Parts: sequence; C-alpha cells; structure tokens
Amino acid sequence: MQKILLIFLFLFSLSTFAQKIELANSYFKKGEYEKAIMLYRPLHEKNPIRRDYFKKLLTSYQQIEKYDIADDLLQKQIKKFPDQVYLNVEIGYNYQLQNKIDQANSYYIKSLNYVRKNPNFCFAIGQIFKQNHLLDYALESYKIAKSLNPKLNTEIREAQIYGEKGDLEKMFNSYLNLIEKNEKYYPSIQRYIALFITDDNKDQTNILFKKLLLKRAQNNPNNSWNILLSWLYMQQKEYDKAFIQEKSLFKRNPINLIRIQEVGIVSYENKDLETAQAIFKFILENSLKIFIDQKTVLQSQIYLLQIDNELATSNNEVDSVNKKFQNLLQQYGLNNTTIDLQIAYANFLSFTYDQPKKAIQILTEAIPLANSKLQKGSIQINFADILVYNNQFNQALILYSQVQTDLKNSTLAQTARFKIAQTSYFKGDFKWAQIQLKVLKSSTSQLIANDALNLNLLINNNIVNDSIQDALKIYAKADLLAYQNKNKQAIETLNIILKNFKGHVIEDDALFKQAELLTKTENYFQAENNYLKIIEIYHESILIDSTYYYLAELYLNKINKPEEAKEMYQKIIFEHPSSIYLVDARKKYRKLRGDDIQ
Repeated sequence: MQKILLIFLFLFSLSTFAQKIELANSYFKKGEYEKAIMLYRPLHEKNPIRRDYFKKLLTSYQQIEKYDIADDLLQKQIKKFPDQVYLNVEIGYNYQLQNKIDQANSYYIKSLNYVRKNPNFCFAIGQIFKQNHLLDYALESYKIAKSLNPKLNTEIREAQIYGEKGDLEKMFNSYLNLIEKNEKYYPSIQRYIALFITDDNKDQTNILFKKLLLKRAQNNPNNSWNILLSWLYMQQKEYDKAFIQEKSLFKRNPINLIRIQEVGIVSYENKDLETAQAIFKFILENSLKIFIDQKTVLQSQIYLLQIDNELATSNNEVDSVNKKFQNLLQQYGLNNTTIDLQIAYANFLSFTYDQPKKAIQILTEAIPLANSKLQKGSIQINFADILVYNNQFNQALILYSQVQTDLKNSTLAQTARFKIAQTSYFKGDFKWAQIQLKVLKSSTSQLIANDALNLNLLINNNIVNDSIQDALKIYAKADLLAYQNKNKQAIETLNIILKNFKGHVIEDDALFKQAELLTKTENYFQAENNYLKIIEIYHESILIDSTYYYLAELYLNKINKPEEAKEMYQKIIFEHPSSIYLVDARKKYRKLRGDDIQ
C-alpha cells in the first residue's frame, strides 16, 4: 500500500511539474513575461543546467527591460558554469539591448577569441549569435573555426544563416559544398533546399538553384547534381527534363532502373502520358541489357497498356489493348506476382470494355493469391469499385467496410472510407456520406482530404437549399453514370437538372460537370457554352477559377483559340491568386505571351 502511495505521489508531482512548464511556456509565447518569470525562476534554480529554462528566463527579463537583473543572472550562470563560454555572447547582447555598443562588442570579440582557442566552440557560440540575430558574428565564428580546422562541418549552419540574410546564392552553395564533401548528406540537404523551391519554373529562386547546379555539373560532374536537377524538374512538373537527367545517371552507372520508373509513375499520375510512355518503353528496352526484377518489367508493361487505353481513339485500338492484356496474363500466369496485372485487367474489362462480370471473376480468383492484408485490401477495394460500376452498392459497401476494419489508420483504410461515402452518395444516402466525409477532412492523404472536402461541399450546399433533395439525387445519378463511363447518359441526366432546376444552387455544378463530360465526348463548342454560362451567371461560384482554367485548356488544346485561352489564364493570375491552378496558368500564360520558357 505504501509503495502504491509513493508511486501515486511521484506521478502526481510529475504531472504538476509538467503543468508548470506548459503554463510558463504559454505565458512566454503570449508575451506575459512577468508571469513567465514567476514560473521559470524556480524551474531554473532547481535545474540550472537546463539551457531552455535559463534562456527563457533571461529573455523574459530583457523583454521587460530588467537588464540589471538579466546581467546578474548571467554573471551567476557563468560563475557556476565557466566552461559555458557562449554566455559571453549573451552578456554582450544584454549590453547591446541597453545601447552600450562598445561593451557589447568587447564581449563578442571575447567570444570569437574562444573560437580561436578551440574551433569546436564555434557551434555553441555561433548558435547563440544566431539566436540573438547577430548573423554576421555567427558567420565569423564559423569562418574562424573553419580556417583552423577545415574538417569541421559548419556548412549547414552557415547555409541557414545565409538563408535568414536572404543571400540565397551563398546558402545554396554552402549546402552544395557539403554534398560535394560527402554525398551521404544529399537526403537531408534536399529537405533544407525544398523549403525555398516552388513548383514554378520561372521563380527566381528556382532559376538560381538550377544555374548553380548546371555550373557544377559542367565543372565537376557528380551524380548528386543530376539527382538534384531531376528532383527540381519533378517539383516543377517538367517530367521530360527529369527523365533526361535520370537517363544520364543510368548511362553512367547502369545498375537499376528504379529511379527512372519512379519518374514514369509520377508522370503517368500527372497525366503527362507522352513522357510516361517514353519512360516505360525505355525501361523495357534496357531490361534486356541489365539484370532487372520481373516485377519492374511487368509494372512497366501494365502502365504502357493503361496509357494505350487512355490514348485509344477507336474500338480497334481498345480491342488491341484487350488482346495485349490477355497475352500478358498468359505469359505470366495467375499468381501472387501478377496481382497488379489482374487488378489492372479487371478495371479495364469493367470501366472500358463494359464486362464487369468477367472482371469480378478475375478478382474473385485473385483474392486467395494475396500474401498480405495490404495486398488483399487493394484487391478488395478494386473489387468493390467494380461492384459499384455494376450497381451492386450493398455488396460494395461490405467490402469497403471490411478493408477499413482490417487496415485501420492506413491510407488504404482512408481510401475505403471515402469510397463508402461516395457509394452512399451514389445511393442517395447523403447524411451517412457526410458523416464519413467529415472524418476524412483531416486525412493524411491530401488527395483524399481534397476529394472529401469537395464532395462534402457539394452535398452540404444542396441539402441546405433543397429539403426534398430531388436535384441532388439526379446529380448523384449523373455522377454515377460518369463514374461508369456512360458519359452520354450522364450528359442527358444533367440536362434534366438544367431544365427543371434553373436558378437552383446546383445549376453551376451541373453546368460544370456536363462541360467536363462534353469535352470527353468531343462536343467542344457545347462545353465552351457551358463554361461561358457559369462565368456569366455564377461569377461568384466556388467553381469560377476551375471554370476559367478548364475553358482555357479547351481553347488551347481543342478549339485552337490561343488568345481566348490567354485571357482565361490571365483572369486566374490576377483575380484568383490563391487558386490551385495559379502556377500552371502563369506558366501557360507566359508561353502564349511569347516568353522564353526554359
């Protein structure tokens, strides 16, 4: 009993102590420094070695201009811990806050002299200079240390200071110097550089970084420069240029094709089918020259078939894709290594070839071949998708729910939850769909979170304004038909909304959805008319920036009206600067204007 009591008291004291720290930090963040002092002072007295308590207590005194007390605190600390030479910087800074510049400088020089005595002191002293925004002194401490011991790795700290000073060229060069010294730093340096790089290839920072990389690649060839160039082009969605860099790397050292395959997959996901096709063909051509695992070869073949299917313009071409799928299955057989092929073929049979029963049969045979819960879950989700295509909603919901239960907290489970919401929406069960969608707003997958938000907005906007929900039910039916690739029927269903629900809140959604489907079915001028109606009637719609973008793409790629496309891109740039289409719109606007786009 006594032991239990002691444990309880110990835990209680720990809890109380933690609460005091949390409260002190809260006061400090809010700028309530006098209250913070009352808590930090006893914390520092009990734990004088803790730098965080000391620093926040010191800063709190300085913030309320109690410089004498701050100086007394500093003198006691340096007397107690004379080896903490960085405290001389703090003493100097305390004088600087009082505008006693000469006394401050004397302590800064004293601190730099400690670095001259022991270059390793540069890390602690440089850090305190940096914390107190004395950036030039911080750089000087590293410069002195480096002159005495060139092996010291001060580049990251120097680069961060150059970044704070806005000297991006020196910052990038410091990071690249470290990579040149040792390539093992590449992953961490890439994370630092990513903070400054955007997805706009005309951004001045991107241009500067590219120039520095190209210069180094010319003067001192190094795989890291090609890897970073490839990464930069990937950020800018210039997948063809990334492919060029990856090919250069492969030619230098033709060991594996994994990096090239990754570029191909991202290209495909971002609808750059031409680049993706070139990449997967390159993989297959070179798979004969080097040792490459069967899975990589098969995945490349699957992607090429999917690209052929998306580019197909006639029934004969679609039939050709079907035969190629059959040949691949015959070549590799039905086993655990061909599950991705079986899934891809099942989706093709259902969504393109309109043979859902055959697709269901293939996936029924695939489930027992799965060797993990994740693999089984992937099959089940695709199986359920085909059941939805076949209007077997209840069976689909059971499968989605099973994946959600078996793979809790995984991305696949979140996908399953979204599919449950989407299927419920197709069925007209809007309230249950919303319950699922609200949970997904904070999904770790940005794509799922965005899809959930968009569907939730659609349902919420139309439930509020339509108690019977007739318009939303018709729209959901059209959405289902579009999901099933029955685009002409979907267009006709949306016509019912446009005829019977004029002025209704769902009208702009119906016009937009129909315009997308009209574009798919090559009714370009009708699609243009829909987009123009939204601009004319619903210029305050949340879909307006999407309308400008899709209309611009229609003008540019289908109707051949470049001037009108330029006008639409311009509207996004100047009227919707927070649009997700801004970077792409700016890039295409500049190209149409005749700017030199490298």
